[in-house]
Amino acid sequence: MSSVTRRDYYEILGVERECDDGVIKTAYRRLAMQYHPDRNPGSHEAEEKFKEAAEAYSVLSDPQKRAAYNRFGHQGVPTAAGNGGFDASGFPDLGDILSDVFGFGDVFGRGSQQKRSRAQRGDDVRYDLEIGFEDSMRGLSVDIQVPRLEECGRCHGKGAEPEDGLVTCPMCRGRGEVIYQQAFLSVRRTCSQCNGRGQIIRRPCKECRGEGYLRRERKLKVNIPAGVDNGTQLRLSQEGQPGANGGPPGDLYVVLKVAEHPIFERHESDLHCTVPINIGQAALGASIDILTFDGLQTIKVPEGSQAGSRLRIKGLGVPLLNSNARGDLYVHLDVKVPTKLTREQRKLFEQLREMLPAENDPSEKGIFDKVKDYFM
Repeated sequence: MSSVTRRDYYEILGVERECDDGVIKTAYRRLAMQYHPDRNPGSHEAEEKFKEAAEAYSVLSDPQKRAAYNRFGHQGVPTAAGNGGFDASGFPDLGDILSDVFGFGDVFGRGSQQKRSRAQRGDDVRYDLEIGFEDSMRGLSVDIQVPRLEECGRCHGKGAEPEDGLVTCPMCRGRGEVIYQQAFLSVRRTCSQCNGRGQIIRRPCKECRGEGYLRRERKLKVNIPAGVDNGTQLRLSQEGQPGANGGPPGDLYVVLKVAEHPIFERHESDLHCTVPINIGQAALGASIDILTFDGLQTIKVPEGSQAGSRLRIKGLGVPLLNSNARGDLYVHLDVKVPTKLTREQRKLFEQLREMLPAENDPSEKGIFDKVKDYFM
């Protein structure tokens, strides 16, 4: 590109000559994103525009070069293009800008080594555990057998025989990456033969057969607090799968499933149960005994209790997690009408029927009359 045909750097970036450094950087970001070769594969025009914008920015972003360019033009910065064309490696700040714009920091040959050798946390493991309803109320400790991977003690996770099982990768020569020339960029890629390790296994480990890890079952004790419910997750730190490159293990999540109870139902922190009583107990009131998780409890049924009435007993519900408080127990009354009567019982009910007011007494307004009066 001769000095006669080369465009003005300010014109290339689309900025005024008096603009500040921030405007120049913003303009370059916009053009770099628009014309980058990775976003325009096979386009020679986009490649040239990208190179042109990068060259303009490399000069105008440098105070000394910009001053020389403002005074002498392209002749004031003869090394910008050189005989071999623009060289991006001569301007290390371009890689930082492209990293911000495109999210890859190794375009100019930096960052990939750090990424490959970075320690990675192991995967988390889930373990489903079913417990009884009583256990969820009182809490318990239980031993579980958890299958997981553990680092091979013979090869220490390398997958090769300890002394001579690893050799330098012939493709990347131990670097773990190969370099490809893309337009004027040198792009680093993880070596496909060794997957970035820089070494390949010549003799697999006899213990783990080259995998680096062994499948083992580990016995763990799980402390389950009182008050847990269906879906409660208990985390055991660093009891998951092992990490890579010296990274920490993942966590183990024990997910609980609580079995149903034949008598009690749980609604959040409260317990509900249904207790049958006879007509006499409902009409006259009574004291009845019920069995709870706190032992036998005596409750009083009020006189005139109706079917479906409920009695509240404070503090006999579900324990709240990480608290000394508890929910309540609700006793629902189920008034049972006898289906078979003895002769004596029948006689008593007949006498009672004659003595009690009839529900359909014509002297009393029925429900339909009350509804009619309401809407009239």
